[in-house]
Amino acid sequence: MEMSENNNVKVFNPVQCLRQRYTTLISECEAQGLTLRSMRKAMRDEIGERGAGEWLRRPWATPLPPKSTRGFPVINWVVVVGVAALVFLCRNLISTDLMISSRCVLDNNFFLMEISRPETNCDMCRGVKSVETLHNVSRDSFAAYAYSGRPVLAKGAALRWNATRTFSFQFFKNLYEEIDGALDSVEDECQFFPFRTSFVTLESVFRMSDQKAAGKSGEEPWYIGWSNCNPQVAQILRDHYERPHFLPAESESSAIDWIFMGWSGQGASFHLDYVQRPSWQAQLSGRKTWKLLPTPECEHVCESFQVTVEKGDIVLIDTNRWYHDTFVEPGEISISIGSEYD
Repeated sequence: MEMSENNNVKVFNPVQCLRQRYTTLISECEAQGLTLRSMRKAMRDEIGERGAGEWLRRPWATPLPPKSTRGFPVINWVVVVGVAALVFLCRNLISTDLMISSRCVLDNNFFLMEISRPETNCDMCRGVKSVETLHNVSRDSFAAYAYSGRPVLAKGAALRWNATRTFSFQFFKNLYEEIDGALDSVEDECQFFPFRTSFVTLESVFRMSDQKAAGKSGEEPWYIGWSNCNPQVAQILRDHYERPHFLPAESESSAIDWIFMGWSGQGASFHLDYVQRPSWQAQLSGRKTWKLLPTPECEHVCESFQVTVEKGDIVLIDTNRWYHDTFVEPGEISISIGSEYD
């Protein structure tokens, strides 16, 4: 985030903050002979890969460092990740008050998540120059990609779903307002993602004006997402869509649905998810462009690319291993639904 004043609290650029912290800690920890690999190993040995997400309390995503750092030499990534490890391994050098009060340490957690995640096997993206597009996809044609880490676009695989004709802002508004406890369940059991909007709950989204909900000219564009944990809502949603027919027969799907909706403009910013399993997302309305970047350790052998997903398409990405952002293209409102599979 940029440096700004908010209620007289100064919020520092995270990279600047990290470099300052690094300068303070490096002289104390250098003697331990730490390397990037040993830092990651120490974090995983201490709290485990899954425990890292719980420890950070916000396990769903790891934001990408500011774009201004991505063009720098690899040493900048070492600085970012190194500070995270040094803060963790040398935490006895930092006062408890500092760890609790520092906005840099707690709010900008990408560096902690970066060091705690499993190291990516770069073979999954070596030589991959674009998203693999499959037409008339079947279980057999998808099998080679199911767990490979390679992004796949299944063209038109959801066109026959009733959801492409029934899901809308008003559909979700009516659904969540009519089922007792449905809105509360998003707050209490699931997650709501406001992205760049001022909405704080799904309920507040459904209170917006009709003009704004319809994306009328002059209204501020919006894009939000949420997960559903309410079984009554889930049953109704699944009356309108089905598990993608081409997923492996032995795979199990998550009980949680992820829904994303909004008008033209930036969707999600670059991030890694922390959900442990690959996922699929069906585009039920509108068009959305995904940009994919390899993780830092694979940047020297793997490429970045993008793909535009159109109504009726299903995109399958291991979002634990590909940094990704989304952009809603002009036209219809973008509505997509997805889940994980193993």
